[in-house]
Amino acid sequence: MNGTKMKVSSFLTKYAMVIALVVVFILFAYLTGGRLLYAQNMSNLLLQNGYVLVMACGMLLCILTGGNIDLAVGSVICLVGGLAAVMITNMSINPVLTILVCLAAGLLVGIWQGYWIGYVRIPPFITTLGGMFVFRGIGRLILDNKTVAIQDSTFLNIFTMYIKIPGLDDGDTVYSALIVGVVAAVLVILNTVRSRRDRAKNGYRQNSAASDYVKTGLIAALILYYCYLLSQYNGISVMLIWVLAVCLIYNFITAETAFGRYFYAVGGNEKATKLSGINTDKIYFIAYANMGLLAGLCGLLNAARVGSVNGSTGTSFEMDAIGACFIGGASAYGGSGTVGGVVIGALLLGVINMGMSIMGIGDSWQYVVKGGVLLVAVIFDVVTSRKSGK
Repeated sequence: MNGTKMKVSSFLTKYAMVIALVVVFILFAYLTGGRLLYAQNMSNLLLQNGYVLVMACGMLLCILTGGNIDLAVGSVICLVGGLAAVMITNMSINPVLTILVCLAAGLLVGIWQGYWIGYVRIPPFITTLGGMFVFRGIGRLILDNKTVAIQDSTFLNIFTMYIKIPGLDDGDTVYSALIVGVVAAVLVILNTVRSRRDRAKNGYRQNSAASDYVKTGLIAALILYYCYLLSQYNGISVMLIWVLAVCLIYNFITAETAFGRYFYAVGGNEKATKLSGINTDKIYFIAYANMGLLAGLCGLLNAARVGSVNGSTGTSFEMDAIGACFIGGASAYGGSGTVGGVVIGALLLGVINMGMSIMGIGDSWQYVVKGGVLLVAVIFDVVTSRKSGK
């Protein structure tokens, strides 16, 4: 009996946020009379939260190093987005060149902050708090305190166009989205089969076959259902591809590479990590340089999706990214967290935002609810960490 209780408790702890996401999704589907499940709303769910997912992947690396955060990312989004808008609209510069310059600008901001944090060892909170004001001011100077629209079709298509194959997607149903869904579902199943085979070959401990395949089957079913909904609207957006590419790349880095494990090691025990020969200063530097690059990409994604940039663009975006990380299971002390958890955290926030918007609930209550969810997630992390003796 005690063994069963321990297994149930372990399962609930491990999948608490997944369960919360399912419960919240079902709740809002009911409260909105099913409107949350409309194809257009499901398509917009990821598009409206794409910037959160991209930023959160970078924020995760910062948090892994010891619960550190970057408060400047919203301001960097304003700076980079404003730079892109001015270069394209006011200066008529080639959009591809503009994108490269803007990504370089974001990276330079990250390098600047990473240097002070990693090598001079100024606390990340102070460094990025200063950056939040400095880069917001620079962004407003670039925009001349005006709203600048972006109408260049090439730039917009690079980030926002929907993929449609002539001859296949000419009707009301976008069949290419269904094909992508089937391929993705098959790849997820094959990956589970390969993973179990490799772990068995190496003699590693693994979950029961039933547990792994049921979980994989549910994920595959959700992918198929989501792609079906996309096929009933406009199909797959290029922005979705950008977001998925970033998430997959950072999931591979953090889960499959030795370099990715360095971030966990620094957050777990920096002194021991340093004694093992790892340059911890460099890890901090890379974490924040990388955050600047991803913030630059978010600036471009947001500018393309909204179609304009002003001095308030990106305000509080950093809080969404931080919230997605902590809600998704990243430890407030550093050393633990996954990209998969970040995705769940971002989707949970996205479902709450969209569900409350459909119901006509104002922004004030949305802030209250999101703040409450974040507080509960951090309390859960602290309590479980104490119980496990961390």
